[in-house]
Amino acid sequence: MKISSIFLFFIIFSVSLFGAEDTPLVNLSVAAVENPAQFVKTINIAIILMLFVLAPTLLLMVTSFTRLIIVFGLLRQAMGLQQSPPNQIIISLSLILTFFIMEPYAKKAWENGIDPYMKETINYEVAFDESVGPFKEFMIKNTREKDLALFYRIKKEPNPQNIEDVSLTLLMPAFIVSELRTAFEIGFLVFLPFLVIDIIVASILMSLGMMMLPPVMISLPIKLIFFIIIDGWHLIIGNLAQSFK
Repeated sequence: MKISSIFLFFIIFSVSLFGAEDTPLVNLSVAAVENPAQFVKTINIAIILMLFVLAPTLLLMVTSFTRLIIVFGLLRQAMGLQQSPPNQIIISLSLILTFFIMEPYAKKAWENGIDPYMKETINYEVAFDESVGPFKEFMIKNTREKDLALFYRIKKEPNPQNIEDVSLTLLMPAFIVSELRTAFEIGFLVFLPFLVIDIIVASILMSLGMMMLPPVMISLPIKLIFFIIIDGWHLIIGNLAQSFK
């Protein structure tokens, strides 16, 4: 997905989440700075634009997006579907579910960090800590201690005494590794019933002597009706959302 599309999606989401009256107006014009307050506003705009540019990377590194898109991709492969649902649908569904899961943390970051900073009630250092804190809490809850310890050993740093001492630069790669492992574990469980169907269909066709008939022609509609009967999308999305601590 292009950065411009994600940029537009973030703008629409922020307006709907916080209200149009709270969304700052950005005036892209060149003028001389007359007082320090204007300089501070210019720096704020530059920081916001930088965050929008880094949005795709942050979306992968500090949210639930990685686990969701991997599981949906493995589900499509398990069912034997090549281009259905298409990549655009999978990415859009993962984005929507990511915003749904991360909404409480985003609201907390806005209320405790971003909004007070824009109102000039706290300084930049406090705003950064308060804004990153909710996402840091989310990552720690979903990161295995073993993975976090791995990166501390690689960098040869002492173990943290509490959650506040955990370095963000070490937490993000540990979180990604934990998410990859969890996503593949869920994907394996998703693969099992469809693998059983493929084995049964292939065995029946072989016993009937119909070895020239591709098993996928018979197993694919069976897997589709099986997925519909068990209400597969409801189960997959519900369990994925509940898998985040």
